[in-house]
Amino acid sequence: MSDEGAASGVRVGWLDCSSGASGDMLLGALVGAGVPLEVIATAVAALGVPVTVDVRPTIDESLAAHQVVVTAEEVGSPERTLADVDSILDAAALDPAVRGLALEIFERLARAEASVHGTTVEEVHFHEVGALDALADVVGCAAGFVHLGLTSIVVSPIALGSGRARTAHGEIPVPVPAVLELIREAGLLAVGGSATFEQCTPTGAAVLAAVATGHGLMPQMTVTSVGVGAGTRRTPGTPNVIRLVVGSAADTAAGTAIVLSTNIDDLDPRLWPAVLEQLMEAGASDAWLTPILMKKGRPAHTLSVLCPADVRDLAGRLRTVIFRETSAIGLREQVVAKHVLDRADHVIEVAGGSVRVKVATLEGAVLNVQPEYEDVVAAARTSHRPVKVVLAEAQAAAQALRLAP
Repeated sequence: MSDEGAASGVRVGWLDCSSGASGDMLLGALVGAGVPLEVIATAVAALGVPVTVDVRPTIDESLAAHQVVVTAEEVGSPERTLADVDSILDAAALDPAVRGLALEIFERLARAEASVHGTTVEEVHFHEVGALDALADVVGCAAGFVHLGLTSIVVSPIALGSGRARTAHGEIPVPVPAVLELIREAGLLAVGGSATFEQCTPTGAAVLAAVATGHGLMPQMTVTSVGVGAGTRRTPGTPNVIRLVVGSAADTAAGTAIVLSTNIDDLDPRLWPAVLEQLMEAGASDAWLTPILMKKGRPAHTLSVLCPADVRDLAGRLRTVIFRETSAIGLREQVVAKHVLDRADHVIEVAGGSVRVKVATLEGAVLNVQPEYEDVVAAARTSHRPVKVVLAEAQAAAQALRLAP
């Protein structure tokens, strides 16, 4: 992680993929966003393979960008397996976080290829993606994102393109099957677009799937740097670039969060408590129901689920719970800024046991204090007293300890 990242608190990133994504485009965006080329080149050199990495400024449709050129001295078209790639990564003197992210990217690629070709992950042979230049793209991107140390990365809808592409498997339709599978598994947003060529490569899609913590519009941030990475193809009238916007959340923001919501009018209301409980057990920060009136005067509920954006794949797991446990056939997903007060737990003693007290402060001043209700109920049962009496005692104890204003 860079010193800048350590000093500035919560750092967030947004990737503008309106022109697609590829490994070299992402490398260029990372360099433009502040990652020294040396960080990427050192990680690639650690692989011990004949690959060089260079960067040059370029102009794409009047837009200044960085173009990273990866040159590999490799003869033929190798067919490396995931085990082969794992061996190369394991033997390299890489930062553990870089090695882990690079391996995750290749594992995602292997799962996608296995799915679309009806084989197993172990039997998958990487063709274009197994070449040394693609290996360098993946490791370089992993090193760049680890260096930035972003708390969350939101990815815009990804332009995929259309038409047909020539691969080691022959001519295949665009979007290519592996890209679609990578995006499906990661739950990212995609759009075909008007381009009649492959805008998003499997390598680009795999990197996005591995680093994304959310998808959608650019989140609220104070922008600190913008990296523009150019691809090799030139498209008249449209810059063929990807943009990485890096910034810091507002001072009082805890970062970004994701809100999932859906309107439901045909679920047995007796099921709702179990649904909310399962969502919380799956990792949601909160889950709640709002009574609404839908079309034709139907009474219904909006189910809302809040989850942190920086926990990888959590939103996908929560979507699965919603679709499995309710009658929803669709939902909305929104990335939001989240603001929280500083919080600390204190423990007080009441007749019947200990009760945790949650104290919320702003710049050192106590604003809110609240005993944990579950602890109050447990103490009431132990002491055989009414819950309201124990709650009042806990609140008074908090006041006496000067925890409340």
